[in-house]
Amino acid sequence: MSARVIIAEDEAIVRRDLREMLELEGYEVVADLGRGDEALEAIGALKPDLAVLDIKMPGLDGLDVARRVQGSVPVAVVILTAFSQRALVEEARDAGVMAYLVKPFQAGELVAALELARARFDERQIIEAELARLRDEHERIAERLETRVLLDRAKAVLMERDGFTEAQAFRFLQKTAMNQRTRVRSIAEQVINGELSPSSTTD
Repeated sequence: MSARVIIAEDEAIVRRDLREMLELEGYEVVADLGRGDEALEAIGALKPDLAVLDIKMPGLDGLDVARRVQGSVPVAVVILTAFSQRALVEEARDAGVMAYLVKPFQAGELVAALELARARFDERQIIEAELARLRDEHERIAERLETRVLLDRAKAVLMERDGFTEAQAFRFLQKTAMNQRTRVRSIAEQVINGELSPSSTTD
């Protein structure tokens, strides 16, 4: 399946050349536009794989479009520019741009930039998914540890206040949670806060 591309370039001749180059290379150009605001709307509506954006356009410039789609639409952005400047490269990177291309360029350079952008974007997606998984795992582990601390504190209260053994205290917490159809953590918190005791429950 060919990659779907949106082109946004305010010079009609350059826009036409871009379309021809990409279609000859097997890309599916789903829209070619002359304004940045139109490109932003089209990216949101058409969900392309790639967006080739000129840096200077009416409406919004290419970097503004890249910033606005970052995190909301999964699209790899390539910026076209007439100048190669360090400040521009850093600004493009911060905007979430995956590659940039200096005009004039050949078809091979365009394709190489698009392939690089796709590879970088796919790698970033994989990394972000792994980070999200690790964050979720960390949260689950932290919650389990916190629950264990609460259970130990609740058992200590029951043992000191009500004369339970540790096993009896745990069974009370577990059975009460089952009877009330709630989490054992919630029962432990109630015991610790003095809101629940064996005398206030019925077997």
